[in-house]
Amino acid sequence: MAVEIRFGDFVHEVTLHQKCISANRLMPSVSGDATYLAPKIQLRRLDAYRMIRPYVTVRFVEQLKAVVPLALYLVLFQLLILRQGLAESWVISAGIVAVIVGLMFFMEGLKVGLMPFGEVLGNTLPAKASLRLVLLIVFLLGIGVTFAEPAIGALRTAGQIVEVENAPYLYALLNGWAGTLVLVVGIGVGAAAIIGTLRFIYGWSLKPLIFITIIPTLLLSLYLWLDPHLNSVLGLAWDCGAVTTGPVTVPLVLALGIGIAAAAGQGQSSLSGFGIVTLASIFPILGVELLAVWLSLVTTPEAIIAEAAGVSQLTTLPMWYELSPALEIIAGLQAIVPLVIFLYLVLRVLLKERLHNPGYIAYGITLAVLGMIIFNLGLTYGLAKLGGQSGGLVPAAFTNIDAVMGSPLYGTFFGLTLAIGFAWILGFGATLAEPALNALGLTVENLTNGAFRRSLLMIAVSLGVAVGIALGVAKIVFTLDLALLLLPLYLLALLLTIFSSEEFVNIAWDSAGVTTGPITVPLVLSMGLGFGHAVAAVEGFGVLAMASICPILSVLMTGLWINWKVARKHRHYDESLQAEGVVS
Repeated sequence: MAVEIRFGDFVHEVTLHQKCISANRLMPSVSGDATYLAPKIQLRRLDAYRMIRPYVTVRFVEQLKAVVPLALYLVLFQLLILRQGLAESWVISAGIVAVIVGLMFFMEGLKVGLMPFGEVLGNTLPAKASLRLVLLIVFLLGIGVTFAEPAIGALRTAGQIVEVENAPYLYALLNGWAGTLVLVVGIGVGAAAIIGTLRFIYGWSLKPLIFITIIPTLLLSLYLWLDPHLNSVLGLAWDCGAVTTGPVTVPLVLALGIGIAAAAGQGQSSLSGFGIVTLASIFPILGVELLAVWLSLVTTPEAIIAEAAGVSQLTTLPMWYELSPALEIIAGLQAIVPLVIFLYLVLRVLLKERLHNPGYIAYGITLAVLGMIIFNLGLTYGLAKLGGQSGGLVPAAFTNIDAVMGSPLYGTFFGLTLAIGFAWILGFGATLAEPALNALGLTVENLTNGAFRRSLLMIAVSLGVAVGIALGVAKIVFTLDLALLLLPLYLLALLLTIFSSEEFVNIAWDSAGVTTGPITVPLVLSMGLGFGHAVAAVEGFGVLAMASICPILSVLMTGLWINWKVARKHRHYDESLQAEGVVS
């Protein structure tokens, strides 16, 4: 019969009733100078399974919880509300399983293999290198982690949907200039990493940095909006800011920056970990906007259309490495291996440091590469197919689509309500499932001494993302100009930033980064492109941009409300003390 006892009593009994013996007494005696070599531990397959199962199960279930509810929601909405079957269901199911397994391997490899590099570099660089060299390495690391982001592949596949006649500059950026586009995004992240590291070291306030970066970005957005040829690039530029703050960039750059700040004696601030995510979102937007302006100066829309027509007439078969699955395998290797080689060369050649537990780190890097390859395959055959299919079918609720017999399925008003409600629920559920949001909520609750509860932050951010994605879908459906939505919302965010405390400014502007994880970005991006294709929009970008600004606004408003409540509570407390004559 089992009896429950206090854990403290158990520890007490174990501590008292134990006997220590030397390990030498357990070893067999050997004669002379011979060395005893213990035989390898022999495990039955059942024993090995029992040891590995808990390790794998925890990590698999974590990704399962993030992916499956969203996939089920899309499938059930398509089957029950739209009354449409799921095309290539077995392929999509296998792809979603691949996404779960790939993310499980990748996240474990990131923690075990890549993160130690960032921590070692952050702690060692300030002692062995000048500040200029430190910032150069941080800049190159920012570029490297951008190429390693899982969601960056979703941008590369988006160019296949854009029609060159409708948006020539957008088509050029996503096709012929795709490599340059990703490089410019990486340069933006690298520049953000430099500014973020300097902020770590010198303790700069985030408020001035936000104004210095956002105002030029908004002015350049206004310029693109007024140019009829560059107008279509605006959504891509702002969506690029959401793609960069994923599971590779944020932890690696943060580990490096906080390590440098700690080594420089400036890492004790409770807000030292905030700000880098915000900057890593804004600088890539500015970089893509500048690239679009440069492209408009060096070529014309007519030249892009003519070049695309010439390429389409060529009948040469693509090379083997341009076809799936070789394409995904090569992309996975290109994403991780160059980054690892760069980090290793900096560590060994520049810092002359050795890696602790190299076998353990090699195991982690192998997992990261394998996970990236499997994730890319799952993205191609699973998430991207499902998101694009759902996004292409949902407009059948309110408009006529050739692929759906009997469309529109509902009246215009009810169908539009269904479509926008579909996007709202998808945004709320996807954000609430992000593991990074839960971690941010715990941090914020500790920083504010419980005034800003974790649950309140999670609901505020999720509601913001839900409203943002719904607005993004409405932008596509009603062919609204993205600038008419973004410019007023960002101006409102800047106004709220002026009146908010530094603490809540840091939390709010970084909250947008945790909403754009490796699941949300490909799903929402492919869904937006599917929507755009179904309603014959010029482009389907801008949904992620709206999903980034709305949580900033919701958290800033929540912060102002919390500060008002705290101030009112203190005022009532002071008034009660005065009434009792305790204070004069």
